[in-house]
Amino acid sequence: MKIVCIGRNYVAHIEELKNEMPVEPVFFMKPDSALLKGNRPFTIPAWSSNLHYEIELVLRISKTGKHLSREEAGKLFGEIGLGIDFTARDIQHQLSSKGLPWEKAKAFDQSAVLGSAFLPLAAFSDLPGVPFRLDVNGKTVQQGHSGLMIFSFEEILVHVSRYVTFRRGDLVYTGTPAGVGPVLPGDHLEGWLGTDKLLDFYCNG
Repeated sequence: MKIVCIGRNYVAHIEELKNEMPVEPVFFMKPDSALLKGNRPFTIPAWSSNLHYEIELVLRISKTGKHLSREEAGKLFGEIGLGIDFTARDIQHQLSSKGLPWEKAKAFDQSAVLGSAFLPLAAFSDLPGVPFRLDVNGKTVQQGHSGLMIFSFEEILVHVSRYVTFRRGDLVYTGTPAGVGPVLPGDHLEGWLGTDKLLDFYCNG
């Protein structure tokens, strides 16, 4: 099982971080050791002083696929979940300023939090507009829907499949909307996919 993550897929998030607009999907990978499931507590790594949450819609791949057409890409997944791509923003900035890869800031242990369930596509009346949000300590900090993505689910899968073979069980984190920010020890994070709360966990120091 591998974790594919998409960066810079919401205009407002690109603007808040002052990044360039991509002309094609930007993707990177996380190892399976990054996965944190079951709403277990997340431990903030001691080596980062600016650890950010990024809530994202997550696709679970249902079969093998390579060099996909758009039609084939639409049949590669049948469920949508919710996750958080934790990012050590301070480390990312340090590495990016030197032109270095930033896996250390993105691919560390527990950096890919996964919600408690996946919902079938039939559960969504408006698939291009799947809504989701993140609350921290009872306050909504991020909210969006899939219709705001620069690259759709199908476009993401088509592009990534040119370079990487998808296999059953792979996870695709599809990008985050605006509102990312730091977490502190004791913070309570809750995430909703539509009206279903799939994330409910605390951060430890």
